[in-house]
Amino acid sequence: MGIPTLLFACMLLGTSSAQRLVTVQSGPLVRTEGSHVTIWCNVTGHKAGVEQDFEWSMYLHAAPTREIRIVSTSQPNFAYSVFAQRVNRKEIYVERLSSDSALLHITKLEAKDEGEFECYTPNTDGPYLGSYSAKTNLTVIPDTLSVTSAGQTLDKVEGEMLQLSCEVSRQTAQHTHLSLGWYLRSPDQSAPPQDLVTLSRDFVLRAGGPYKQRFNSGDLRLDKVSSATYRLTIYRVQPADQGLIYCEAAEWIQDPDRSWYAMTRKQSEKTTVKVQPTDRDFSIQVTTERRAYMAGEPLELRCSIDAQNVGDRYFSLSWVFSSSPVAVVGPSAVPVLSGDYVEREATGQMTVRKETPSVHLLKLQRLRPEDAGKYICRVTEREKTPTGDFVDRTKRSSNVQITVQPLKSNITVSLSSNSSEVPEGDSIQLTCSVRATTDKAGGLSVSWQWADKQGGAPQDLAAVDREGTVRPGPSYRERGSYGEVRAERVRPDTFTLTLLHALPTDEGQYTCTVTEWVQAPDRSWEKIGEKSAVKSVTVKTVESSFFVSASSRTPSVTYGDSFDLQCIVKPRHNPRVPVAVTWRFQPTEGAGGEGGAEFRDVVTLTREGTLRWGDQPLAASVRASVDRSSTNSNFRLSVTRAGRREGGTYQCSAQLWRRNYDSTWSKVANRTSNLLGINVQKPVSKLRVDKTNQSLWFVEDSRVRVNCSISSQTSPDSWHTVLWYARKGAEPVDGAELLLKISHSSGFEYGTYAEEERLKSRVQSERLSPRLYGLTLHQAETSDSGTYYCQVEEWLLDPDGAWYLLSQDSSGFTQVVVSQPEVRLQVEEVESNITVQDSGSIRLGCSIPSQSSKDSRFSVSWYVARAGGEGGDGAEGGEEAERQCVFSIGHDAVFGNGNCSPDEAPGPDSRLRFERPTSDLYSLTIQGARPADAGSYYCHVEEWLLNPRNAWYRLATNNSGVTIVNVLERASTLQSVVCSNDSLFYFVFFYPFPIFGILLIAVLLVRYKARSSSKNQEGKNGAPLLWIKEPHLNYSPTCLEPPALSLHPGSVE
Repeated sequence: MGIPTLLFACMLLGTSSAQRLVTVQSGPLVRTEGSHVTIWCNVTGHKAGVEQDFEWSMYLHAAPTREIRIVSTSQPNFAYSVFAQRVNRKEIYVERLSSDSALLHITKLEAKDEGEFECYTPNTDGPYLGSYSAKTNLTVIPDTLSVTSAGQTLDKVEGEMLQLSCEVSRQTAQHTHLSLGWYLRSPDQSAPPQDLVTLSRDFVLRAGGPYKQRFNSGDLRLDKVSSATYRLTIYRVQPADQGLIYCEAAEWIQDPDRSWYAMTRKQSEKTTVKVQPTDRDFSIQVTTERRAYMAGEPLELRCSIDAQNVGDRYFSLSWVFSSSPVAVVGPSAVPVLSGDYVEREATGQMTVRKETPSVHLLKLQRLRPEDAGKYICRVTEREKTPTGDFVDRTKRSSNVQITVQPLKSNITVSLSSNSSEVPEGDSIQLTCSVRATTDKAGGLSVSWQWADKQGGAPQDLAAVDREGTVRPGPSYRERGSYGEVRAERVRPDTFTLTLLHALPTDEGQYTCTVTEWVQAPDRSWEKIGEKSAVKSVTVKTVESSFFVSASSRTPSVTYGDSFDLQCIVKPRHNPRVPVAVTWRFQPTEGAGGEGGAEFRDVVTLTREGTLRWGDQPLAASVRASVDRSSTNSNFRLSVTRAGRREGGTYQCSAQLWRRNYDSTWSKVANRTSNLLGINVQKPVSKLRVDKTNQSLWFVEDSRVRVNCSISSQTSPDSWHTVLWYARKGAEPVDGAELLLKISHSSGFEYGTYAEEERLKSRVQSERLSPRLYGLTLHQAETSDSGTYYCQVEEWLLDPDGAWYLLSQDSSGFTQVVVSQPEVRLQVEEVESNITVQDSGSIRLGCSIPSQSSKDSRFSVSWYVARAGGEGGDGAEGGEEAERQCVFSIGHDAVFGNGNCSPDEAPGPDSRLRFERPTSDLYSLTIQGARPADAGSYYCHVEEWLLNPRNAWYRLATNNSGVTIVNVLERASTLQSVVCSNDSLFYFVFFYPFPIFGILLIAVLLVRYKARSSSKNQEGKNGAPLLWIKEPHLNYSPTCLEPPALSLHPGSVE
């Protein structure tokens, strides 16, 4: 039983889990083009408390699979371009009804909006479970509803009948219902329209609230007189029916959810209905702000007519004062005045006008005492009777009693200043404000007085009369002529007094006295009173707060740095009380001045704001400037490139000047600041030279390069003096001598080492980069071996243009070893054996496959070793072989200038022939070999090089392999015998030729004759019996080979 129960509980749990469900308004929805459409979308089954987002898209019927995004509650740029502009203009938007419900609004439906709409809600629950979107179809049809009613204006009398007709038609193919209603809008446009009578879509007639009783009694009817015509009938109109009457129709369609929707709603033109009530009574009333006035004040009386349709009735009005007519205003609103009111109206002192159809105004601009009394308004209405006669009905208002009190001064005066304590040089501005109940325009004058605080007699400053003319007082007339005293009337009730550039003597009590005047009707002025106000003003002298102090943030600077000296002068700058500031300087001992030197002026900022430099300025880089704030002035002295001359004691002095109103100057005070010491030091050196030790090996005649690298320097503008030192290998470091010096000014100087070692012509120093220097030894010699290092001096240019040595540092040691080239001389050592005939040629070769240097030159000698001599005295045959020089050529290509002297002197008759076919091959030929030339031959090669001092030295020697030469002696032969005898030689080789020629000619003649005698005589084989070929004779024109005469086979057959 436990397992089934568990399975049943799991099934219940699975079925009770929530699934998301999105529902949308069911379709298809049929809506008219141009109407406002809404589609709702709800989502359920989501996690509680999480607000859902809605995304609307649509699918056109022509492309049902292509999504077109419209609007989203979470993505502002969700819409595609076809809907983007309408979404941005809020023509399409989403209204959120709750956290899980929303409403899509399309304010103006278009035909292209027809399609399938989809509402999608993004997942907010983690796992996907349920449905997340729903779709509905929207059909857009044309708006064919037409509502027509002719607009007109109808004047009705209360109790008459009113009938209006309205044409309503539609051309909709769908099944729709119509609703229609008549509405009344009162002349007050702000009030909502009232329902007269309506016909619902279910064909139910209903009357509006105020008209239910009249509808039930039959006084109000709505009839359908044709298929499209609806008529409104009011049998007895009432004044409440007055206004704008129009009909409104709506076309309804039933949605799939069985609810009805108004697809479109339209109104007809409005008919203006005016209803004249039968009650023609009216009432009048006169109103005013108050009943008691002062003379000169304006009086406004308004007469209001309370009646129906005042604008459509004819009223005339008359104003009466104490039973005397004042003015009459007829229906045309043109006033007609009486008595002296005509003149008052002409001069603008009186106004009579019709403000509205029911309100008339009487205004007296300036009341007079005689204007006090009773005022009434009398109104007469003229009506036309049905018989055509006119009847006048007149009514009068109640009396309005107006009292006018004579004029008296009722002003109050207040005096204020810009400050109760004014700094010297600033402006004192006093403002005298007047408040009164009468018109003050042109009727006030003011006078200004000053008195000291000890109670002395007041002095007149200035006065301003009624017309605004200013008259300065006698004591201030001169000062006022310079514009220092100004009295103005800025407003009709406000007067100001300004004393520019206040002086200490301006301190005291100031009095403002205002006199009030009134102008009588005869244009004369009458004084009606005066009031005064007093204000004490204190002038704070500049001298009392005059203070000078000097300061600097950098009391100690290095060469080339900048420092600022500040001279703070309090109080703040005042152009009328300016300050002249002078910076003074006392140099330090040894810094361009003697001990105890006096202060001298560096620069002065005059009171006019110009700079005046002293006779001995510090440097061209000194600059003076002024910074002013609300509390003080900072006179700054800036030195941009400080040097030794700028070190010392500084002090600033200030003089306070006062500018008088007549442009003269008066010296007020003099202050001196504290002493300020500035110490200018050399900068801390950052010079570092690379101290790496190294060893370099070079071959003689090479170019030796030693570098001196500066890893860091104090300033980018540093210049360097480089000293190169050298010492022999075994000498101590202290024994190093100066080789070369390159100064920071590019000066070049040789040291003793260069002179002793004769290095001037071979040594070179250059600046490879701003921090790399090189020493080059050209055509290095073995004597150049040793230790080299550089010493760098760092020089800087001080701001005065003088060079100073800051520091020095040495590099590491470079061990230079210069040796001769490595011996690579090789001579071919192959041994050979040559046998030649007597008188033949002996060719001896000497090949050098390897040499030590490409510039090497060679001295080549050939030697021969023979057996001991064959002396006739019977020398011993066992004597050792002796070496004999055959040929030699020196490294300078001179024959016989080698390492031996040959026995046979060179010359044209010499048997020796020397050749050098290639640079590494030498050849010697011995012509006319003799038996005595036999022996063992070899070549001896010496390799020579030219040292850097142009002296040749022998670098290496080597011998080639031995070539054994044998010479064979030749025996006597016929050839040698013939060649040795001239007569025999000619007999054998030249004389036989003529003889053979004669014999050949004879043979040819015989043969020719034989052919002539018998052409057919032939041999037995068909060939001639005798055939003789031309004999071949081989001979040599020399005596080396004897001539040979040979007959080839087949010459004779």
